[in-house]
Amino acid sequence: MRYRKLGRWGVRVSEVGLGSWLTYGASVDETSAIECLQRAYDQGVNFFDTANVYAQGAAEQVLGKAVASWPRQSYVLATKVYMPMPSDPAGPPGPNDAGLSRKHIREQADASLRRLGVEYVDLYQCHRYDATTPLEETCQAMDDLVRAGKVLYWGTSEWSADQLAHAVSLCRAHGWAMPASSQPEKRVLAACDDLGVGNVVWAPLAMGILTGKYASPDDVPADSRAAGRGRQFMSQYFTGEVLDAVNQARVVATEAGCSLAQLALRWCLRRREVASVIVGATKPHHVDDNVAAADLDVDDQALDRFDALLAPVAAS
Repeated sequence: MRYRKLGRWGVRVSEVGLGSWLTYGASVDETSAIECLQRAYDQGVNFFDTANVYAQGAAEQVLGKAVASWPRQSYVLATKVYMPMPSDPAGPPGPNDAGLSRKHIREQADASLRRLGVEYVDLYQCHRYDATTPLEETCQAMDDLVRAGKVLYWGTSEWSADQLAHAVSLCRAHGWAMPASSQPEKRVLAACDDLGVGNVVWAPLAMGILTGKYASPDDVPADSRAAGRGRQFMSQYFTGEVLDAVNQARVVATEAGCSLAQLALRWCLRRREVASVIVGATKPHHVDDNVAAADLDVDDQALDRFDALLAPVAAS
């Protein structure tokens, strides 16, 4: 496993991290989830990403059970805050049960720590930007958590370059802890590089499309994400044009001596601004294939061919 710094900050994360969206605590049983997490850890993965809203807290609980037997200094734990988390799971969210107010951030940080069974979170991420809360309030709330020892670093997810730059500017002016990471939206990579913010890439395999398992829109394996509720997040990929390009990219991967998923992950990691790519896994052999990408050396010609095939359909 190779490791990279999170932007300009001192902490190092594995090039391949393991996430838990739509899997752990939901479609994957607890035993299988913990087996996948342990397999990743045994192969050098030290970066594990989740969110309070994933399976309404159940994903954090499963991850907490997995890490309970590991030395705390041996892994980097990331979770998120912003999405609605009703105080009564059976009822609708209350007026302060979402967003990035000081109240919601503080209460959800404490709840995540309880579910994860840890004293601190390494990376606490704003899951989205909250236009209804002053950015000063959000930044100071994150700084408060850092000073309290509950959070070591904080970051963002799907913030624009301007939003991220504004946050960095505020933190510098007030002496607050600055954002260390971003789960980037499309045009933020260059800004992150300028600001010293590390990029953590989510869905680098386009939710499984870039594994090559879907030959056509009508050929969906019964045990795949697209056969379940995950299909709603994948509709833009299920076109003949996209899947044709993916099938051509599979040939490039074969010629390069790796799987299509590994080629896609190496393409992401080609960017020096990227600290880690977060993959999902429902079975241990998925972990094996994805983690192996960190130790592969793929030549630029193969990566350029992959880019040329996928860029036109990605843009559409």
